[in-house]
Amino acid sequence: MGLTRVFDIARRSLATYQNAMDVTSHNIANAGNADYSRQRVIFAAENPEANANFVWGAGVKIQQVQRVRDTLTDTQIRINNSKNANYNKQSELLSQVEEIFSEPSDIGLSSLMSEFFTSWNELASSPNSLPLRDQVVSNASQLASKVKSIHDDIDLVKTDIMNEFRQDVDSVNSMLNQIQSLNKQIFETKTIGNQPNDLEDQRDTLIDQLSKLVNISVNTDSQGTPNISIGGISAADLSIARQFKFDIQGGKLLLVADDGTKTISLSGGEMSALSDLYSTTLPGYQDKLDTLIETMVKNVNDLHKTGYDLQDPPVTGTDFFSSYSAANGKLTINPAIVADSRLIAASADGTSGNGDIATAIYNIMDTKSADLDGSTLPEYYAELVSEVGNRKKSADMNAESSQMVIDQLNQTKASYSGVSTDEEMTNIIKFQRSYDASAKLIQVADDMLKTLINLVQ
Repeated sequence: MGLTRVFDIARRSLATYQNAMDVTSHNIANAGNADYSRQRVIFAAENPEANANFVWGAGVKIQQVQRVRDTLTDTQIRINNSKNANYNKQSELLSQVEEIFSEPSDIGLSSLMSEFFTSWNELASSPNSLPLRDQVVSNASQLASKVKSIHDDIDLVKTDIMNEFRQDVDSVNSMLNQIQSLNKQIFETKTIGNQPNDLEDQRDTLIDQLSKLVNISVNTDSQGTPNISIGGISAADLSIARQFKFDIQGGKLLLVADDGTKTISLSGGEMSALSDLYSTTLPGYQDKLDTLIETMVKNVNDLHKTGYDLQDPPVTGTDFFSSYSAANGKLTINPAIVADSRLIAASADGTSGNGDIATAIYNIMDTKSADLDGSTLPEYYAELVSEVGNRKKSADMNAESSQMVIDQLNQTKASYSGVSTDEEMTNIIKFQRSYDASAKLIQVADDMLKTLINLVQ
């Protein structure tokens, strides 16, 4: 009976340390896998056996193969992932907006507007000059083209944002389906007594990726299953994976539940940045551009209507600009003036050589307007461009700052959950020595058995 127990203990020990070396080998094989969490073997004494009024030890067993993970660090990484993705996406899109305005440059709206008003000043010195009148029309046409280009390019960015938002919704739905599927697999694996560490790594990787798209919260239920919420709305758990869709309501880009009854509050991740720029930031820039051009058109026309052209007799009451459409950014010059620059009204009294109206129109550029919050046209536009630049700079700084936090958290995670090949090789040697000792124990028990057999022969 005693030798049989020794053989059983040694057999269990061999199997235990063989399995321990398998776990360590798995760790070493995944040393370069950033999504892998180190696994640690937890040993425990085998359940003892009671016999002949004694309790006999039964050897060693693997109680658990533990996945080494720090929940607090994971939570902090996901929070900062959401912030960093938001700032990076803002920076990327605002960089495109900066390129649209092309400031400062000779082809920017500021320069073209200055050239337009300067041509009026030149006309004032020689109001009967047809080439100077043609130059006013030409500069106005270039200004109109630039305004239209800015408006169209911003609309194009908004279209790109909408398409990217739609793709991100599909990605979110796909990730939620995968997380729910993994939740189910992990639960079933645990139910039969196995430890699904690699599946849990896959799930955590998906949750980390999801946190870069939207603001999520993760709560673990009594069964150890993470329940995912997006903007306070339940999204995925053990049994369900909610699906979302995008919607546009009142010019706002929204993430809504698939049944359309709930709108998700986006406060982090790439999708939050996309929604904010589409719904608020870019329309705000367009509104300010529209205010600028509408004010310029009104002020120019108000003065131009009081002036006289070069016709005989001189005609007054003519608008220089026909219209401006905020819907598409189209600035239209009076077609009659485009066809015949003599219809430009430069004279204040209809006499030949008078350029007072042209001078007055030139002075519009330096006149403060209540419609522009007390600023001049150049000042108001400079504030708009500065707003874009400052927000881009702020997004860059926030992205850099949040990235530093993420890098530190990832270092903490790596030091805790990452694989150290030196440590694993040490474990290999330790487990191998234990395995050798167990094998030696079998050899000793075998020698003892041979001795007993020889004694009874």
